[in-house]
Amino acid sequence: MGVPSYPLTLDLTGRRVVVVGGGPVAARRARGLVEAGGAVELIAPWVCEDVAAQVADGGITWHEREFVAGDLVLPDPAWLVHTATGDPHVDAQVAAEADAARVWCVRADDASVSSAWTPAVARGRTGHASEGLSVAVTAGGDPRRATAVRDAVLAALDSGTLPVRRVRGTAPPSDRAGGEQPAVGRVALVGGGPGAEDLITVRGRALLAAADVVVTDRLGPRSLLTTLGADVEVVDVGKTPGNHPVSQDRINELLVHHASLGKRVVRLKGGDPFVLGRGGEEALHCAEHGIPVEVVPGVTSAVSVPAAAGIPVTHRGITASFVVASAHDGADAVLRAASDAAPDATLVLLMGVTRLGDTAAALVRSGRRPDTPVALVERGWTPEQRTTVTTLDRAAEDAATAGVRAPAVVVVGDVVSVRNRLGDLSGE
Repeated sequence: MGVPSYPLTLDLTGRRVVVVGGGPVAARRARGLVEAGGAVELIAPWVCEDVAAQVADGGITWHEREFVAGDLVLPDPAWLVHTATGDPHVDAQVAAEADAARVWCVRADDASVSSAWTPAVARGRTGHASEGLSVAVTAGGDPRRATAVRDAVLAALDSGTLPVRRVRGTAPPSDRAGGEQPAVGRVALVGGGPGAEDLITVRGRALLAAADVVVTDRLGPRSLLTTLGADVEVVDVGKTPGNHPVSQDRINELLVHHASLGKRVVRLKGGDPFVLGRGGEEALHCAEHGIPVEVVPGVTSAVSVPAAAGIPVTHRGITASFVVASAHDGADAVLRAASDAAPDATLVLLMGVTRLGDTAAALVRSGRRPDTPVALVERGWTPEQRTTVTTLDRAAEDAATAGVRAPAVVVVGDVVSVRNRLGDLSGE
């Protein structure tokens, strides 16, 4: 018999399905059929523990005897039969009766003489962007090959590298027949990491692949936007120093607006949403308007960008702590953040280039040594990454001479000296 070539998905809900055999293979078949909603009857003189447990749970009906003629048509015709007795003669008898009764039969002992095959199936996970997807794999009678491909598909579904976004059921209310209102959508605040597309989390990548709308910053992994479908709406709300074309209030409104239309919205942010990223404000605004919101942590630039430059924010024998602060609001804010830290703590400043001179001077006045090493790491984890090493008393002058520009992370502390031994580690 040739290889089956007409894949088909069956609705077995409430339909009589027969499994012949009581061993582990029959147990697996029965479990899958029960999960599909079938009214499963199992015929076998004995059963293994797995089958016995399913019988005890009420999932299947067990006929404790050998298979006999007429079992597939009485009391009602079966829609499907799986035979896995381990006895080729019995399996052949079941298959012959199934063929005579025009019932599809799957033989576990010899797929080449089956009238139907069960493929290796990759199913999307509940609560995941891949939910609702099923990918069936056949491999010309080679089950191990089919399983290997199935496992690769599962990995791709989990990672978001497959196009898992729903297309139907996402239209706005005006496009729906009869004016039916869509269910409320969801907002995911996704930390995209420091900018390299392979540093986003697996969860974040999967949600991005399933998004209907992406509201993006300029510092996230923007190259991933090119992988989205043409019908995915991308809203660019990126800010640059002194230029905020879209206010935070408006960003909050955009998230709620699109989710209210039943859309799956991803707020793609650089770094981590809750590390100086205003993710808390966005999450609260969504919650106040009844929008379900999920926060997906990201690799924060406060740690990853210094690492890319060969600078650990903690290092044994140098310091056991570090402080992350925004320098956007001036030197006083930095001093308040560092006031309770250990004297040797590494200070990591985000948004610190514009007011670097004032910040450095204030740190010296507060007790930091003028010759404290400072690293200015621009555009971390990109091909344009550049590191300027200086000291607190020369930071502003050296930054101006080098033409340092945002985005950059400023690292203040003796850990900067470790870079002399490591160098850049970004791999770019």
